[in-house]
Amino acid sequence: MTSTPIVTSDVYNLKLVHRGKVRDVYEVSPSELLLVATDRISAFDCIMPNAIPKKGEILTQLSNFWFNSLGAAKPNHLISSDFEEMPDTVRIHESLRGRSAFVKRTEVFPVECVVRGYLEGSGLKDYLATGKVCGHELPKGLQQCDILPEPIFTPATKAQEGHDQNISEEDARKVLGDSVFEELKSRSLSLYMEASAYARQRGIIIADTKFEFGRDPEGNILLIDEILTPDSSRFWPADSYEPGRAQVSFDKQFLREYLETLDWDKTPPAPDLPEEIIAKTSERYHTAFKLLTGSDLK
Repeated sequence: MTSTPIVTSDVYNLKLVHRGKVRDVYEVSPSELLLVATDRISAFDCIMPNAIPKKGEILTQLSNFWFNSLGAAKPNHLISSDFEEMPDTVRIHESLRGRSAFVKRTEVFPVECVVRGYLEGSGLKDYLATGKVCGHELPKGLQQCDILPEPIFTPATKAQEGHDQNISEEDARKVLGDSVFEELKSRSLSLYMEASAYARQRGIIIADTKFEFGRDPEGNILLIDEILTPDSSRFWPADSYEPGRAQVSFDKQFLREYLETLDWDKTPPAPDLPEEIIAKTSERYHTAFKLLTGSDLK
């Protein structure tokens, strides 16, 4: 399966609303957007100069799989993931097939809804320093990648540039208000638990993940953006899981670990990636997709 990677989309007949680290967002109508997942990849908040073949299709089609299959994923912003059902203004761009989502426009809540089921990443650093993760008191003596007594909700601020910052539930409540905070927390935990149970049956541990939500013009709170992908989650193979060490992963942790071996200060410009690293990153994303969906890319 080969194709030319898409680094930057050019939907010339639609207004570009936003160009993110991975997605390009276009306005289809005042209430509808087109999300185009490119093959860009970022690490340490820097966009790499090399694209990862098929990455945008994997992210889009895996997100759409979850949107359509998880009960807790509804209501969400997805209008259609079928390219043939999209407006004519979209379908004239054949390069967008398989990597585009036609969605409802929402006012995005400025908080990342992170759920952690295992102790790794910034959660591990927090625990080692304080015995807590984002204010959640945890048992003493936990090791790297240990399963937590129960999944925890650890919100973060959404940064336009640089790192998202972990915040306490109290701070998130101040930003969102009580009722919205409670709904986002409850839905995030329900999503994580439903997806984790399914993924474990497919041989994948979802160690942690993040969700985004927005409010549509009618006032409905919708799950938006991407969900449960190798970009937004830590995916570990269940058959090799062993606490006390870093895990093999089906996400971009592999790329981060390679970059850590370089003499690079994690500021732009990012270094060129060797073909082997590009290929192995693509392979990991593809493996996660096939294990979770039981099928290959459309």
